[in-house]
Amino acid sequence: MSLTVSIPNHNHPPGPIHVCQICGGSNLELVLDLGHQPLCDTLLSADDLGKPEIHYPLRQFWCTDCTLNQLDYVVAGDVVYHTDYPYRTGVTRELAQYQGEMAAAIIEKLSLSADDLAVDVGCNDGTLLKHFRDRSIRVAGVEPTAIALFARESGIDVAQAPFDRNVAHQIVEHHGHAKVVTATNVFAHMAMLGDFIEGLQILLAKGGHFVLENHYLAPVIDRLQFDTIYHEHLRTYSLGSLVRLFSYYDFTVVDAETVPRYGGNIRVTVAKGRDAIVRPSVGKILAVEAETIARPAYYQAFREKSIRLKNQLIELVIETAQAGEPIIGNSCPGRCSTLLNWAGIGPDLIPYIAEQPASLKLGKFLPGRHIPIVNNQRLIDEQPAKVLLLAWHYARPIAEQLRERGLRSEFYVPMPELKSLDI
Repeated sequence: MSLTVSIPNHNHPPGPIHVCQICGGSNLELVLDLGHQPLCDTLLSADDLGKPEIHYPLRQFWCTDCTLNQLDYVVAGDVVYHTDYPYRTGVTRELAQYQGEMAAAIIEKLSLSADDLAVDVGCNDGTLLKHFRDRSIRVAGVEPTAIALFARESGIDVAQAPFDRNVAHQIVEHHGHAKVVTATNVFAHMAMLGDFIEGLQILLAKGGHFVLENHYLAPVIDRLQFDTIYHEHLRTYSLGSLVRLFSYYDFTVVDAETVPRYGGNIRVTVAKGRDAIVRPSVGKILAVEAETIARPAYYQAFREKSIRLKNQLIELVIETAQAGEPIIGNSCPGRCSTLLNWAGIGPDLIPYIAEQPASLKLGKFLPGRHIPIVNNQRLIDEQPAKVLLLAWHYARPIAEQLRERGLRSEFYVPMPELKSLDI
């Protein structure tokens, strides 16, 4: 007689969550309370500055049963991923190059051929899919925001909708089943996680694979990346929590590796079916997790160090402002909204944040703190004494590019420790 496994609810409506989003358990402990904050990618226009601005709870908890880290409040997906959502993958040269390397690695590992279909869920402007296509792999995308237009302009067929059973059926009807489905910095984002996995079951061919890449819990904690905690990131995964999640369905986590993107990601390969061979990499990472992230002291140390780091940043920006040469911000990734809002740093301390000329964020204002976002040519023109590299995970290449353009400022990075960058 076979045993029926009870699948926890993996779809969560907007509002508070009082149980683990993976295992359904109620043993949740606070990791860090970042107060009430605005949505990091809901940038403001000048007209918006005089209007009310909605803030939502931003608290991270960890499940003592499956080690998932998660927010305890869900903001509706159509509110988070609105029509003016400003993020584009392709404008960041280092990220575009990284995704090319990722596509090549997946093609080699899964032995993809020209007859195979690769589908990227949350494909954004189609950067990853273009790399697959350049290597003669058939492609299709899914993207809920208007950024899908950029992928379509590149000739990629994109379904502009959240991924679920219906979208999966549409892709199968038009393109056939996928040999691989990818999700980069996406799989932690959707509240309707059960709908996503049901869509995967429909879309993937027999013997197909799902490759996900997301922020990995260990480097988030070890490198004090509290700035990765924002409303889009409903979950911060351990490998153990992912193994638990897919064990409820007809899938098997078969491979895992840590990769450098965003200050430390994990790339996980999931096979369709329960009888797939699991590579040793999975067991090795799980063994390390059992000795680290499953311990309360791990999160207590993170909380204390994060508060100390925030206070050090506040001291630096106050000192420079009082000296008459305020530090200037460079780059405006979503994560900097968490950092600056938690620290209470506004335009009185950081007068502006500089962005590259192709950014969709130019002319906008940081949510919550209302710091203006301007063309980074202003840095070259004004030559401020100090520049804070808010996209600190790309600090060195960004600093090198600005040096080449003639910027003489002293560079600082806020994480994993606040320090001057020697370049």
